[in-house]
This record gives sequence, structure tokens and C-alpha cells, in this order.
Amino acid sequence: MVFISEKAKSKLISIMKKEGLSHNISFVRFGVKTGGCSGMSYELTFDQKKQEGDKLFQHEEMKILIDQNSIPYLEGTTLEYSDGLDGKGFYFNNPKAKHTCGCGKSFSS
Repeated sequence: MVFISEKAKSKLISIMKKEGLSHNISFVRFGVKTGGCSGMSYELTFDQKKQEGDKLFQHEEMKILIDQNSIPYLEGTTLEYSDGLDGKGFYFNNPKAKHTCGCGKSFSS
């Protein structure tokens, strides 16, 4: 299971509206790819359809897609959003990450 904090959900919905997407029919896609200063980096995008091999998670009214290769790295993760002085924006709170870089966009497990 993956989660989205209330603050992140509000920001995602706002961005989706600006892009002409509806959170009721569009998906938020979480992913992991190799790269970044810690070895793996997070991906966060919007998608219009589920691909073969995707797993669908529902957190409240948000529909989240994760490709099967990323699931082991992201289970239990919460997407957070910070608009404070630290200026993080979106970031992943991942209990499986053993090391994260300073920007929070990459990790190792």
C-alpha cells in the first residue's frame, strides 16, 4: 500500500485542474528508476490509463499506479508536500530507504 498526505493530495488536485485533468478519472503514477546521487530516484507523473503490469492503489479518492518493478521499493511510502522555508515541494517518505540524498529525490535501499 502507498499513501498521499492531505497536503500533497490538495496540491496534486490543484495541479491536475490546471492541466485539465480530473483526479476522478486520471491517475497519479509513482515510480523508481536507477540514477540520482543515491542510486535510485523517484518519479511522479500523471497518467490517463493503466499499463500492463501496473498495480492500482486507491488512497481516498486518489488513484495511484505503480509499475511492477517499482512496487518492492515503494510499499509503505507516503507522498508528502512541503511549501515551507525548506522548499522541498513533493517528496517521498519511504520507510524502505536506507539512505537518501539531501534533496530527497533519490535513495538507496
